[in-house]
Amino acid sequence: MKHIKQYLNLLMEEGLVLSYCLYEKENEKVCHMTYDSKEAEAGSMFLCKGAGFKKEYLMEALQRGAAVYVSEEYYETEGEVPYILVKSMRKAMPVLAKAFYREADEKLFLTGVTGTKGKTTTVYYIRAILDEYLKDRQEKASGLISTIETCDGVSCEESRLTTPESIELFRYFRNAVDSGVRHMTMEVSSQALKYRRVRELQFQVGIFLNISRDHISPKEHVDFEDYFSSKLSLFRQTEVACVNLNADYADRILKAAHKAERIVTFGTKKHADIRCSEIRTEGRHLSFRVTCDRFSERFELGMRGKFNIENALAAITAAYVYGVPVACMHRALRKTLVPGRMETFASSDGKICGIVDFAHNRLSFEKLFDAAFQEYTAYRRIITVFGCPGGKALNRRRELGIIAGLFSDEVILTTDDP
Repeated sequence: MKHIKQYLNLLMEEGLVLSYCLYEKENEKVCHMTYDSKEAEAGSMFLCKGAGFKKEYLMEALQRGAAVYVSEEYYETEGEVPYILVKSMRKAMPVLAKAFYREADEKLFLTGVTGTKGKTTTVYYIRAILDEYLKDRQEKASGLISTIETCDGVSCEESRLTTPESIELFRYFRNAVDSGVRHMTMEVSSQALKYRRVRELQFQVGIFLNISRDHISPKEHVDFEDYFSSKLSLFRQTEVACVNLNADYADRILKAAHKAERIVTFGTKKHADIRCSEIRTEGRHLSFRVTCDRFSERFELGMRGKFNIENALAAITAAYVYGVPVACMHRALRKTLVPGRMETFASSDGKICGIVDFAHNRLSFEKLFDAAFQEYTAYRRIITVFGCPGGKALNRRRELGIIAGLFSDEVILTTDDP
């Protein structure tokens, strides 16, 4: 455990400290770190973060035994409470979290996946491929941080954010390392990049899937440029950049990818390093050929939806970088299903088919309806049920309504994330 003074020194090295007063308690040990006042305990370092932060939260943390607080502003308190004032809590948090959890991230192979659509399916595919490989080597299964769940080798829990705040993130890494996990695959959201949750990480592999207009609102990204540039910043902390040549703005993505040490491209373009071709629908399964300098093989997906081929190709590219045998890729992709992604349910007589998919933006909706038309030709009508969350991504409301209206026989609007 580090002392309060050691954390102060780290922040000073980063040029983040405005002022401080430790009241001769600089050698007091920090045994816990949190920004949730209800989780504070004796010896905690309490982080005052968030636009909605209130002094009452700090008072509760101190009552629970917090030893020091870090904040962007000074708060009057009873007694001599050590404090460190910083220029930016967003920049300070990952520095503190990394130190508290003893640089656990540096002992892992980290794969980060960003893009407007397909992140969740791609990380599940990558994890499945890695797990096949690790099983063959009699090693512990890999970890996962996704929109659906987080698995860190100690436990699996439902996710609250696509990419957690840095305190949780580094805690998951520490759990992974302590339990023998060597690989961690994670979704990296534009919000996590913009607000520096992943600032102290170095990804061995960083994947850019695609880009379209999304998350544009006063609460998220002010415009498309803010959204796009946030996504592209992933490459500043990536060793091997994997880029989809079929993505919109591929030239700009490739230009940004040169910040990485190496670039590997994938897609259906002839000059892609990992090239997909000969896409076929065979019964209930999709198959496609992948060609690169190491192999030319046909793969089969256990999931429906031709758009998932792009996600599978990204996963194959990551596996290629890590040197995973092709046999492991085959086995994993053939059997992997992802909760809430092209999940299919049929009535006993086969006349009604239900598809559950977490499509939530224009690009995802278009791909979903395209799959419904091309891969479910036995059904005559499409009934669509969907909703939109409040206060965010305002452009979605119009776009999703128009697309659903164009391609559905009936549309049912309902509440979403109330």
